[in-house]
Amino acid sequence: MARGGGRSGAGYAANSYRTDALVLRTYTLGEADRIIVLLTPGHGQIRAVAKGVRRTTSKFGATLEPFMLSRLQLVHGRNLDIITQAQSVTPYGQRIAQDYDAYAAASAMVETAERLTAAEVGEHGGGLEAPSQYRLLHGALAALARGARAPRLLLDSYLLRSLATAGWAASFTDCARCGTPGPHRSVNVSLGGSVCPDCRPPGSSTPSPGTIALLAALLSGQWDTADTSDETSRREAAGIVAGYLQFHLERHLKSLAVMDQSSHRSN
Repeated sequence: MARGGGRSGAGYAANSYRTDALVLRTYTLGEADRIIVLLTPGHGQIRAVAKGVRRTTSKFGATLEPFMLSRLQLVHGRNLDIITQAQSVTPYGQRIAQDYDAYAAASAMVETAERLTAAEVGEHGGGLEAPSQYRLLHGALAALARGARAPRLLLDSYLLRSLATAGWAASFTDCARCGTPGPHRSVNVSLGGSVCPDCRPPGSSTPSPGTIALLAALLSGQWDTADTSDETSRREAAGIVAGYLQFHLERHLKSLAVMDQSSHRSN
């Protein structure tokens, strides 16, 4: 009996692991459990079960709510891993939830991260992009929680950078097709950003120079330029970013539509 118990304990230890994780989304499972979608720096996207988390007496508390950064102990499962311990590291969710625009932006961020890292979900491991996607999302949520900048600017910057990390880097300086130095006046989402007059296909948009400059700043992190941009440029840039995201994900994000409604409400 003792030897059998030892083997069981050894098996449990071999299947157990610890990781920091950002909570992307939760799904109800049964009467008291939830499926938690997580993004981790070393394991990529993980889907795990938190047993009893919906009970008022749950030991997990708010550590497994969206946008939270938590330190978790998990056990590998056949289909879903199981969360056995959870400790709050930084309660981004509590701070973000206090501002409607920040909450809407964070929702669009985590939905994008879930889509971009879903293809990497595999046998207990993440893909090569997982650490970069994790760092991008971590930094974006932290900035939202601090109220560092306008939520829409943070969102659009995050979307452009996360798409670039996934292999879809836009160009808002040189021509996206031939590489001719810019800036250029026209933008074509399907070609990857700005296009020169020779490469400009029918149907390309012609945003203002301020919008082009803002898009380039959001992609490169030039916040002095982004922070001083006018509202017209911000709205125009947001529409281009949304179109670029939809083109590559091949679907419109529900949370981004909420963010758009928020922007219209505030204007």
